[in-house]
Amino acid sequence: MRPTAFRLSALTLAVLAATAQAQTSAQNDDGSYDLDAVQVQSSADASKEGLSEVFAGGQVAEGGKVGILGTQDVMDTPYSYTTYTEQLIEDQQADSVGDILLNDPAVRVARGFGNYQQVYLVRGLPVFSDDITYNGLYGLLPRQYLASEFIERVQVFRGANTFLNGAAPGGSGLGGAVNIVPKRAPNRDLNQITLDTRSGGQTGLAADFAGRSEDGRFGTRVNVARRDGDTAVDGEEAELSMAHIGLDFREDVFRLSADLGFQKHRVDGGQPNITYAAGVPIGDAPDADESIGQSWTYSDSNDVFGTLRAEYDFADNITGWLAVGGRHGEENSTFANPTVNDTNGDYTAYRFDTAREDSVLTGETGVRFNFRTGTVGHAVTVSAASYQLKSDNAFDYSTFGGLSGNIYSRDPIVLPPLLGTVGGGDLDDPAMTIKTRFRSVAVADQLSLLEDRLLVTLGARHQALKDYAYDYESGERLDSSYDEDAVTPTVGVLYKVTPAVSVYASYIEGLQKGERVGGDFKSAGAANVGEVLDPYRTEQGEVGVKYQANGLGGSLSVYRSRKPIAGLNDANVYEELYDQENTGVELMAYGNLTRDLTVLGGVSLLDADADGNDAIGSPDTQANLNLEYRLPQLPDLAVDGRVIYTSSQYADEDNTQKVDSWTRLDLGGRYLIALSDSQFLTLRARVENVTGEDYWASAGGYPGAGYLTVGAPRTYMLSATLDF
Repeated sequence: MRPTAFRLSALTLAVLAATAQAQTSAQNDDGSYDLDAVQVQSSADASKEGLSEVFAGGQVAEGGKVGILGTQDVMDTPYSYTTYTEQLIEDQQADSVGDILLNDPAVRVARGFGNYQQVYLVRGLPVFSDDITYNGLYGLLPRQYLASEFIERVQVFRGANTFLNGAAPGGSGLGGAVNIVPKRAPNRDLNQITLDTRSGGQTGLAADFAGRSEDGRFGTRVNVARRDGDTAVDGEEAELSMAHIGLDFREDVFRLSADLGFQKHRVDGGQPNITYAAGVPIGDAPDADESIGQSWTYSDSNDVFGTLRAEYDFADNITGWLAVGGRHGEENSTFANPTVNDTNGDYTAYRFDTAREDSVLTGETGVRFNFRTGTVGHAVTVSAASYQLKSDNAFDYSTFGGLSGNIYSRDPIVLPPLLGTVGGGDLDDPAMTIKTRFRSVAVADQLSLLEDRLLVTLGARHQALKDYAYDYESGERLDSSYDEDAVTPTVGVLYKVTPAVSVYASYIEGLQKGERVGGDFKSAGAANVGEVLDPYRTEQGEVGVKYQANGLGGSLSVYRSRKPIAGLNDANVYEELYDQENTGVELMAYGNLTRDLTVLGGVSLLDADADGNDAIGSPDTQANLNLEYRLPQLPDLAVDGRVIYTSSQYADEDNTQKVDSWTRLDLGGRYLIALSDSQFLTLRARVENVTGEDYWASAGGYPGAGYLTVGAPRTYMLSATLDF
């Protein structure tokens, strides 16, 4: 390959402005410095296309990775998704994936099954944090929490998606998907150090360094961060250590990228999940400023993960790819989650200890052909994916209901002893209890007609689901192991009315392994314990219109989905009883309203009908509005405000336990100071929950459960970032 040809290509790619990596040093005519990010090309997924361009305003991208279909523009895709950028993450001082997704009106953040795991409720249905993907691969990221320092972009796909991504191995994802894009080296050197502090006294230090070889072909990016100290919740401490190195290499026909990451995350005395006993009306949320968790409760997780991706152009119209990855994770925890038993807030609880070790190996390979048959263009994709998890687990607990207290007053409780006779294995040496293997093959054809104004997507995925369970004590494989398969199709049609307006319609399915009867609290005691139900399918139809022009973008979509719900019938047999029907309308807006005013937000309306009642954790209305304003008199200063609204929802299937609506106001600002031609200091300040509201942030998080999550208290944040 001729170096001059490559340099020209790299320059062209840079002009295309694919992603935000560091703040610009370009000086304006008035002597000020822009707050926009430098737009550069990188290859996070080793793809020929690289990352999609950042849209006006810098907070979202013009497209993203659409599963096996690869990187596509939003205006060319018959599905609903948004890609949030690194600039948004930095400016909002977001700590985690959950903080970032609070910007999406179709998403709310809940908790997992009895722990601190983040769960993202998309269109009213859960996406577990261990079911998010990393450049399209499941199972590689830390299971309960991911620090924002790993993230270049967060992509939120709204709706069923098994054809695009495969079935989520953790059993969620019927209502949406979340994909993490790792950081890559920009086209110029990056040297950045950030110091931050926030309410409670927690402090953090992060460093971000990147560079490319002289010819631009090889790039390296290194991120490290450390946060420690008390949080804004009195009695809660959090500790984070992370490190990540991302590498990429580009030739004319060959591209390679690799990642290696480490994260240690620990929470002591954290705010627990709270459950109300059946029939007890839900009262006011407790004081958000104070944890009702006991000082001896904790969650400690350590993860090491890595990926390698390669892409090769066999011909101008044929490209193949291969991706592999693995993760090893260790978790230890002690929980005591309250169950409220009366309207006074009195609760009972018990100590619950867990130990877990995970080993994950996953991979994907595929080939894409582009060709024409007469006036019809084709992009045919064939892909195969594999996922394997081996999980060692142990647990123990104290006497049920042996602890008591009140959620409105934090009283210390002496650590109770474990029973030691529950048959949960050895906490010091957990044995393998879960072995999961998912395999799939997918085929797609994207047709372009009428001079590429009409785009038709056809595809199907065959998915094999194998899930084996082992006895905690003996290690013997149980008869209730799972081995099923299914085919999930999709069809989508998009028509470009004008270059600025696209209309679309799509049908797509979600797939989830059926339940093992007797395997959880919902089916305990059933007459058919040991039976394995067929895989659950979610069927979804959606129509919508998308708009992008003059720096402003948005969409309006209407969808309806059907999800099977299982339960005990009159004969005490656990089986599929009915379909939960979700009907929704979503309005999204992003970009520049004016030269100085940027908007991000929208409204999500949802009717989640579960056999005549509202489904657990499904508010009728969710709305977000984030406005950022640059002062014309001080162009290096930007201020922003965000309002988040969530209407009332229910925490039980019978709709007797109602959770009040809530509204939260967040305010922030940042100021850029030019220290020299090559050194810049960005000061950021932010206050979240400005009015200090105490509220229940979400209900649900695990199918059939009514976990309540206490909203975050008023939190002050300060940070200083030096680019040099």
